[in-house]
Amino acid sequence: MSLEPFGARLRRAMDERGPLCVGIDPHASLLADWGLNDDIGGLERFSRTVVEALAGRVAVLKPQSAFFERFGSRGVAVLEKSVEEARAAGALVVMDAKRGDIGSTMAAYASAFLEKGSPLFSDALTVSPYLGYGSLKPAVELARESGSGLFVLALTSNPEGAEVQHAVRPSRSPTALRNVGATMLAHLAEENAGQTPMGSFGAVVGATLGDLSSYDLAINGPLLAPGIGAQGATPADLPRVFGAAVRQVVPNVSRGVLRHGPDIGALRASSDRFAEEIRAALEAA
Repeated sequence: MSLEPFGARLRRAMDERGPLCVGIDPHASLLADWGLNDDIGGLERFSRTVVEALAGRVAVLKPQSAFFERFGSRGVAVLEKSVEEARAAGALVVMDAKRGDIGSTMAAYASAFLEKGSPLFSDALTVSPYLGYGSLKPAVELARESGSGLFVLALTSNPEGAEVQHAVRPSRSPTALRNVGATMLAHLAEENAGQTPMGSFGAVVGATLGDLSSYDLAINGPLLAPGIGAQGATPADLPRVFGAAVRQVVPNVSRGVLRHGPDIGALRASSDRFAEEIRAALEAA
């Protein structure tokens, strides 16, 4: 039996807990800042602490798969445990793996993260559409079947992304042009059409990008917004950047919260501060 669709579960979590998403990003430098060794023991302590501190209070936790994979099979085992414990505590888990491939390989990536019963089963997965949006079809189909979701890279916060995402291509009208990022948003709007209270297919749109009023962000799905905190964006920027779509935004903070560890109370206090600043920004919008 599939879960209730991710979009519905996410909307409820955002309404009940606020929309904040906190990353679980065990950089070597963060492990050192916490007084931990850059080894499997440090990884396990870091991840367990973040989950214990935050899984019962934030809407979303977003582990970055690469920082676990670098430790090999033992690191992946820590990731599996973290996903299981975070979901058991009530947080939705977005696996930040940015997978993207074609055919059976894309289907295998989707199965690893979106198939019920997989040790890494997550509520949603970040994916890259830059082999063509259609290459994501196996992940889209499995997400629908399992009640999971996707976050598709559309307008990312890294400066290098512009050379691809801002490239202009013909749209369905022979006289009109649309850039690649806008094309991805349009595909997602089609995936989410008619879904209530919100579709399950979201976009990754950087909070550092400034005025996005030229883009149609009304995709009837969530907008995962990295860049708050260490990358320079603030919760107060959200209404200006996202406009009428701001209530669909899932603001992501990683280092801005994680740097306060390993003290659980300090992690919670930092998370609460960001959550309150986001709430105030939304109320003022």
